[in-house]
Amino acid sequence: MAKKPKVLPSIAWLAPRVKLMRVLSRVCFLGLIGLLCVYYLVFANLHGARPWVILLIELVPLMIVLPGMLLGSTRGHSFTCYVINLYLIKGALAAFDPNRQLFGLLEMTVSVAVFISAMLYVRWRYQLDRRLSGEGSQVSDSP
Repeated sequence: MAKKPKVLPSIAWLAPRVKLMRVLSRVCFLGLIGLLCVYYLVFANLHGARPWVILLIELVPLMIVLPGMLLGSTRGHSFTCYVINLYLIKGALAAFDPNRQLFGLLEMTVSVAVFISAMLYVRWRYQLDRRLSGEGSQVSDSP
């Protein structure tokens, strides 16, 4: 038996959600960059290491996907979902250290927010693009 094609949501439903998730993913992404900068430049006890070197190493993966995030590329957002998992794991490890527990929890929270908003942006953007190309408008209710 053939699978029924999935019904795509309407353009009126998708368009505001795509815009909202794009803005939310950017804000959370830039918030993660800001959190890392503030923590390593102000609060971190690096035992004599240069803070800007550590910060540079921390920010390299995020700088690779930054252009895609700022331009609204769906591929950029999907690659960000892969990269952001590094920060989720790093935040989980930091959360077990009593001296860095708050930073770890904040990093995990922001990482999850970036992941969810970027993933929803990718999903809804592809659905909106399919809808705008005319797909899904000819779906009938007959079996």
